[in-house]
Amino acid sequence: MSERLQPGDTAPAFTLPDADGKPVSLADHLGRKVIVYFYPAALTPGCTKQACDFTDNLELLAGAGYDVIGISPDKPEKLGAFREKEGLRVTLLSDPEKETLAAYGAFGEKSLYGKTVVGVIRSTVIVDEQGKVERALHNVKATGHVAKLIKDLSL
Repeated sequence: MSERLQPGDTAPAFTLPDADGKPVSLADHLGRKVIVYFYPAALTPGCTKQACDFTDNLELLAGAGYDVIGISPDKPEKLGAFREKEGLRVTLLSDPEKETLAAYGAFGEKSLYGKTVVGVIRSTVIVDEQGKVERALHNVKATGHVAKLIKDLSL
């Protein structure tokens, strides 16, 4: 497992395919703040709740200067089905090799129902306009996370 990112660190660069297979890079968002959130699997209850919460608050977040990107190990086809089924408007990216997940400290050992397993650690990293980490939150809850984030960001 990689080291956890700290405020002030340069956010690891990435270029990953979106739900339509088109490449999206963190560099595409320079000049805007970016909320990059990592989730285990599309079309599961917790991940659906979290993605819907981000979609429901997208106008508020965008109005405050934030873009939202969700990253999971799912293939673009599954992300497309997720987006269509749930009416999602956040950018969903595919990281099946888990390289970006690992670079952001969002993949590794975690506790699941009392057992230690290796997998996606639900995390959110806020990247500032210059590509630096503003906040890095790990082991976040799917439910209520977006509301807490909005409150913590004073939006």
